[in-house]
Amino acid sequence: MSQLRYVVVEGPIGAGKSALARRLADYWGVSLLAEEPGANPFLGRFYRNPQQHGLATQLSFLLQRADLAAEMQDGPLRTAPLVSDFLFEKDALFARVNLDEPEHALYQRLTDRLLPAFPVPDLVIYLQASEDVLLSRVASRAKETDSAFPEGYLKRVHAAYSEFFHGYDAAPLLIVNTDHLNLVDGSDDFELLLRCISEMRGQRSYFNKSV
Repeated sequence: MSQLRYVVVEGPIGAGKSALARRLADYWGVSLLAEEPGANPFLGRFYRNPQQHGLATQLSFLLQRADLAAEMQDGPLRTAPLVSDFLFEKDALFARVNLDEPEHALYQRLTDRLLPAFPVPDLVIYLQASEDVLLSRVASRAKETDSAFPEGYLKRVHAAYSEFFHGYDAAPLLIVNTDHLNLVDGSDDFELLLRCISEMRGQRSYFNKSV
């Protein structure tokens, strides 16, 4: 991990961010800071009725993030090298997708009051894939929550991620197209990624493996 103390792996649903974050943490021998969507009691209700439960779902995630941000600033996570499978800014991304205008305004006011300052990553790895590939991966998981996504939701999330990272400049960014990569259990592809990380220079780089 060398000079990297805080690495974030991000990407839309189906990109493989959690599996890669776990693999990188194991490889580098550092702690993993992972999302816990199962700890959000409103998430299942949101998938069944997004309009009714969107705000409660977002606020529950916001409070989770606020607790973690506090631990990273003043608690046990402050000095530990970390790999995380989420970017703090993703809450705002999902809020724009899930909330109507008045709800989003309320969410933003609460964010300004509740979310403490959070550290900037040393590197963000953004896993992207074509829309068809993402939809296929989500369908193949056959998890209960995934099968309950409202129609068109995954497409909106995919578009929101593309727009967000198009202008992202808060931290060095490695954009990885995963259409033809196996980063979960493929040794060669994982080694290629590690090389891209070690050789990265500047604020933005790309890794796209052709067929």
